[in-house]
Amino acid sequence: MGKLTQNVGFSAFIFRQFHHASPNGACNIPYKHLYYNLSMKISVFLKTTNFLYAVFFLSLLAACTRTEPEIPYAIMRLAYMQESDVIKERASFFCIASDEEGIENLADLYMYHDREGLCWHISERDWVSVQQDDTTWLGSRSIAMIDDEPLPRGVYRVVLVNKAGEEAMHSVTFDPPVSPRFPFPSLILEDGAYTVDSKYPANYFIGYDEQGTYVQTVPITALQGALADMQFNAKVKSIALWTEDALYATSALTDGRLTQ
Repeated sequence: MGKLTQNVGFSAFIFRQFHHASPNGACNIPYKHLYYNLSMKISVFLKTTNFLYAVFFLSLLAACTRTEPEIPYAIMRLAYMQESDVIKERASFFCIASDEEGIENLADLYMYHDREGLCWHISERDWVSVQQDDTTWLGSRSIAMIDDEPLPRGVYRVVLVNKAGEEAMHSVTFDPPVSPRFPFPSLILEDGAYTVDSKYPANYFIGYDEQGTYVQTVPITALQGALADMQFNAKVKSIALWTEDALYATSALTDGRLTQ
């Protein structure tokens, strides 16, 4: 009944237009011709209306089928970094990220510390992507404060945005000790031997090639020894000491040292 009412209204509108088109106020158009024109215009109107309904329905369907990205898990750790004998705080943040359209459909990652009013933006050009079995981790190893101030502790709100503008949100607590539990470690290389000074529970060598690109991680089982016994990859030209305190989610990384 709704459609019939609309069509009658439209026919009346068309008829009034024809009627008012006559100079003397009378309809001088033959009846058959008027009926034909009315039928044609109504047919065009109905087709146009159906088309608009179809466009609206498809738009609504597309909006309903758009899927949000997901962040089922996230982790944030503190790293003490050595840069020209200066120790600085850096945070390493990674989250498990997924999207039904694929990881390539993800666009931006934001980290908010609402209490301090801070925000970090990591775009798809800048984030580090790590594939582990069927799981994709996205994040950064260089979250820092301006002027290298200590990072604020507490809850960080993470927002992952895909290219359709859909968002996923997750919270992660960053609560390492305000002061380091252990002294900053050191690494000495001399005459083909190494000496590690570290109180951290776990220690590793990080190997780099000539361009400074990461190549290899080698666990350290003894704090002193011969470099030749560590079975470094042939591409490794320099190494750094990486130490970890898993219980308090903290670590430390020294400057790199040439192996030869």
